[in-house]
Amino acid sequence: MTITHTAAGPSAAAPVELDVSGMTCAACAGRVERALNKLEGVTASVNYATERALVTGLIDSEVDVAIRQIEGAGYGAHLRDGNDDAWSVRATEIRISSLRRRLALSALLTVPLMDLTIVLALVPGWRFPGWEWVCVLLALPIVTWAAWPFHRATIRNLRHGAASMDTLVSLGIAASFGWAVVTLLFGLGTPPAAGYWLGFGITPIGADSIYLDVAAGMTTFQLAGRYFETRSRRKAGDVLGALTALAATHVRVLRDGVEKIEPATALRLGDTFIVLPGETIPADGTVRAGVAAVDASMMTGEPVPAPVSSGHPVTGGTISTDGRLEVTATSVGANTQLAQMAALTEHAQARKARVQNLVDRIVSWFVPAVITLAIIITTIWTLSGTPFAQAFGIGISVLIIACPCALGLATPTALMVGIGRAATLGILIKGHDALEASGTITTVVLDKTGTLTTGRMTVENITAFGIPEHELWRLTASVEQGSEHAIAHAIQKAAASHITVLHPLEDFKVLPGLGASARIAGHPVLVGNADLLREHGIDLNPAASALAEAHEQGHTVALVARDAKLIGALALTDTIKPGAVDVIRALHAQRLKTVLLTGDSPAAGARIAAELGIERVHAGVAPAQKADIVRQLQETGERVAMVGDGINDAVALATADLGLALVSGTDIALKAADIILVRDDLHVIPDAIAISRKTLRTIRTNLGWAFGYNIAAIPIAAVGLLNPLIAAGAMSLSSVLVVYNSLRIQRIRSTR
Repeated sequence: MTITHTAAGPSAAAPVELDVSGMTCAACAGRVERALNKLEGVTASVNYATERALVTGLIDSEVDVAIRQIEGAGYGAHLRDGNDDAWSVRATEIRISSLRRRLALSALLTVPLMDLTIVLALVPGWRFPGWEWVCVLLALPIVTWAAWPFHRATIRNLRHGAASMDTLVSLGIAASFGWAVVTLLFGLGTPPAAGYWLGFGITPIGADSIYLDVAAGMTTFQLAGRYFETRSRRKAGDVLGALTALAATHVRVLRDGVEKIEPATALRLGDTFIVLPGETIPADGTVRAGVAAVDASMMTGEPVPAPVSSGHPVTGGTISTDGRLEVTATSVGANTQLAQMAALTEHAQARKARVQNLVDRIVSWFVPAVITLAIIITTIWTLSGTPFAQAFGIGISVLIIACPCALGLATPTALMVGIGRAATLGILIKGHDALEASGTITTVVLDKTGTLTTGRMTVENITAFGIPEHELWRLTASVEQGSEHAIAHAIQKAAASHITVLHPLEDFKVLPGLGASARIAGHPVLVGNADLLREHGIDLNPAASALAEAHEQGHTVALVARDAKLIGALALTDTIKPGAVDVIRALHAQRLKTVLLTGDSPAAGARIAAELGIERVHAGVAPAQKADIVRQLQETGERVAMVGDGINDAVALATADLGLALVSGTDIALKAADIILVRDDLHVIPDAIAISRKTLRTIRTNLGWAFGYNIAAIPIAAVGLLNPLIAAGAMSLSSVLVVYNSLRIQRIRSTR
C-alpha cells in the first residue's frame, strides 16, 4: 500500500491528542466531545475505549483552553506528550484502586446489614432495642463513601442537564436510605394491607419500613460491576510506544565525510548514515555501499535474513545482522514505513464496543423515563387518596425495581467469567469488543511464519554431486560452524546426526548476504546461495533440477562447492507446527473459512496451504498490504479474524474484526491484537473463537433478561403489588441470575 504524506500549510494546526479521565460510559465521551466542539474552529473525536480525545483546529496556545473545557464538563484532561501515557495509566490505576477499596468496604458491611434487616424485619421476636439504628450505622458508610462515585457522577450530570445509569443508581440508593431514615424518625409506614405481593400474603409490619438492605445491596452490586468493567477496559498498551521502542534512537550520520552519532530525530532526507552489524536501521533508505543480510522478519515475515547490497532499499526498524552498510535516507520521521504502520494501527484500534454503546443509548432515555414514571406514579396514588407514605413507598418500589443492576452487570460479569475461563485455556481476551466481533466471524486469516510454522529452518533433503553424502555433511557443517546465520544453525543441527568430527578451518570468512567460505585441507570451500557460486564462476547445471524443485516447493537452497566445483545442494524449509492440520479442520468444523496470509514466497505459501488444507493463499505481501487484504475480505461481506505473531501482522491484526496474536510474537503484535494466545498449542485458536462466541451469547442473554425484567417488573410495582423490600429482593435476584448465567461459561472445554 502506498501512503502519501502531505505537509500542512502554515495556517494548519496538527491534531492534538488529549488523555481524558473520569468517563464512565459512552454518554460521557459524547459529553466531552460536545464540549470540545463548542470551541470555535475545533473538531474533536473522543474515544471512550482508549480514553483519548483527538482534537483538530487548535494552536499550541489553545491547548490549555481545550483542557479547561473538558474540566468544565466535569472530567480530567492532560496533553498526551508523545508516548508518555503515565498520566492516563496513573488515572486508571487510581480509579481501579478506589473502586476496589469501596467495593471491599461495601461488601464487608452489606453482609451483616442484610442479615439484620431481612431476618429481624421478618422475625419481630428477634429484634433488640435500637436494632434499626445499628442498621443505619452499618449502611451509612456504604451509601456515602462507597457509593460516592455514583453520587459524584450524578451531581456532574445534573449540572449539565444530563442523566446516565449512575443517576438512577444514585437516586435509588439515596431514596432507599432516605426513606428508611425518615420512617425511623417519624414512625411512617405502609399499611399492612398494601403489602400484598401478587396475592401471596401480607408483608409483616417492619418489613415495609427498613430499606437499608436495598441501598447497601444496590451499592455493592453496582460497585462490583463497575470495578470489573473498569479492569476489563484498561488500556492494553500504547502501540505507538512499542513501535518507537523498536526504532533506533540514534544514528551514525556522515557529515562532510566524518561519522557522527546523532539522535535519530536529527536525520534528514538525503543524509547518508552508517549501520554496523547487529544495529537497527534508523530510517527507510537505499544502500549506497556495503553488503549485509538484513533481518526483516518483524516487517515482512520472511524467516531468513535477506541479502542487500548497493541499490537495494532497506526499511527502518530492520536489523543488519552481519555487515556494514552505508545508506541514503529516503524517508525519515513520520514518513518511514514503521511510523506509518504505527499510525495505521492506532487508527484501526479506535473502535468502540457496540453492545455497551447500545446499553448506554438505551439508558440515556430509560433513566429519565423511570425517574419521571416514579414521580408520576407517586403523584397519581397520592391524588387518588392514598396516604402519602404508601404512595411514596410505591414510587420507591418503581425506582428500585427499575434500577438497572442486572443491566450494569450483564456485560462485565460475563466478560470477567469468560476472561477467567479463557485464561485457564491459555487465552487472554482484552475487551468485549473482541467478544462482539467473534460472534459474527466468517473467515480466519492466518499468518504463516511463526504462526502455522515454527519459523526455524530445517534441512529437508541433501543431494551430493560426485562425493559421498557423509563427506558433504562434514564439509558443509565444518564451514558453517563459524557462522551465526539461521541457515548455518539448521545445517549444523541436521549434520550432528550424520557426523561427529568436523574439519579444521583456515581463512574462514562470512560473506554477508551470500554465505561463507573457508579452506579445508588446502581446498577452498564455499557454502551459500546461487549468487555466491555464480560470482565465483561455478557451473550450477548439476543442481538445476534441485533448484527448480526447491523453488516449486518454496524451499531455500544452500549450495556447496569445493575447488570451484559444485559438490552438493541442501534444501531447507520452515516446518509446520504440530497439530496445525487438526486446527484447520477444527476451524472448518466451526463453519469458518481459512485464508493463509504471508510475506514469504508464493511457492512457500502454496506448499504450506496444500499441506494444511487451506484453499486460499495470499503470499509475498508487505505489512500494509496485509491490512489491505483484510479490508478487501471485509468489503466482500466477510467478518475477518486475523491470527499472527510479528510486527508485520500488527496493522492487519488491528484492522481485522478480531485480532489474535501468539504470545511468542512481538510486543507490537500482542498490543495490536484483541486476543492473545498464550498456550503453546495451535488448538488455542479454535478455542479462542469458541469461548468468545459463548461469552458473547451470554452477554446477549444477560442483556435480554435485564431489559425484559425491568419492562415486566415496573408495571407490577406501579400498581402497588410490589413492596420495596420485595422489589429489592427481586432486583438482587435478577443480578444473581445474570451472574449464574455468566458462570455457565466455565463449562466450555478445549477443542483439543
